[in-house]
Amino acid sequence: MVSAQRATTRWVTRSIPFFLIGFVGFTSYVVVQRICLDFFLTRQQKPGTATAFLVVYSLTLLLALIAYLRVLFVIIYNPGVVPLGPNAVTQREENKKTRRMLGRQDDIEAKSANPPPDENPDSPGLEAFYSKDVFVCNEDGRPKWCASCCNWKPDRAHHCSELERCCLKMDHFCPWVGGIVGEPSYKFFTQFTFYATLYWGAVIAATAFALQQSKSSGAGIDGFYIGALGLGCFFVIFTFTMTGTAVRYICMNLTNVDYLKSKVVVHCLAIRVPQGTPPGPNYGIITYPLPRQDDRAPSPNLSGQTVTENNTNSPRDLLASRSFAIVKTQIGENPWDLGPFRNWKSVMGNNIIDWLLPINIPPNYVSNESMYEMGPLYPELRRRYGLPDIEHESKTPG
Repeated sequence: MVSAQRATTRWVTRSIPFFLIGFVGFTSYVVVQRICLDFFLTRQQKPGTATAFLVVYSLTLLLALIAYLRVLFVIIYNPGVVPLGPNAVTQREENKKTRRMLGRQDDIEAKSANPPPDENPDSPGLEAFYSKDVFVCNEDGRPKWCASCCNWKPDRAHHCSELERCCLKMDHFCPWVGGIVGEPSYKFFTQFTFYATLYWGAVIAATAFALQQSKSSGAGIDGFYIGALGLGCFFVIFTFTMTGTAVRYICMNLTNVDYLKSKVVVHCLAIRVPQGTPPGPNYGIITYPLPRQDDRAPSPNLSGQTVTENNTNSPRDLLASRSFAIVKTQIGENPWDLGPFRNWKSVMGNNIIDWLLPINIPPNYVSNESMYEMGPLYPELRRRYGLPDIEHESKTPG
């Protein structure tokens, strides 16, 4: 279980479920007791109307509740955080001491105490990247490094300042559902907001119809109806907007973090090429495993800096050596865009049962090619930069 680091955030996150229970409890009392039983069944003598509203209200409440409990469970027990690096705990303790000495938690000098990327050629976790045919990298050809977690960041992972951890496909920190919405929970979060929209829509329908019937019969206006209608209007706008946004991002294969910078982002990718491929006019070459200091030879990269090539003949490197071209996408291009329908299935599942019911976890993509399935842009980048082909090992999506 991973908790928010700030005390205020923890307090808000833990208290919001009680407010939700209060809101749902109030609307349940109004819809079930005052509208369906007291008004339609007893005073209006309309058992059919009362039954219809009771069934719709109960069904939408049940579906929203199941989806909410599912997303809570996943966020608590499987939030999708990246493991901390071996030096993270020690480094964080040192940073805390530094911040206390400087007197300000957000002091720039305190943040500068974070360690640089691990220079060890056998750095833990590095092999998980260069064993793939393509991965996200910096301009020097190495994967992105999180100075706070002291670890290499997997493709599409982002650092969450609330948790102080890197999260897989992080979307946002949501106190309404108790934590970070990311790869394991995004499907269930979308289903929850969808069913919550239906639930609050049912509340609006019941209270609005009861108000109209009450007014036309001259029975006066019940203040409880007004209160429930107000809550319904507020939450239906909120949940409908969240549902629409989530569905849109799913169909684009983006997260909220991705979308905020989608108009300006340029992805730097390391794409595998045959060993011995020379640097091109628009790309540099890096070879893994990274050479030790005595074995380094320079080659130019995209920004005119040097990229190391492996010149060692050690048995370790001869058996496992892989070369990569370091290339960049154009502004706004998304390497993981598979098309709307395939994007949808990659998150929500392969059939309508998975789309509607918060039961099965999102599909897990397993491949020797990449950490996440690449779209048409990947072969296009090979053609664009004139990269020589390699023989791909067969991939097995799971």
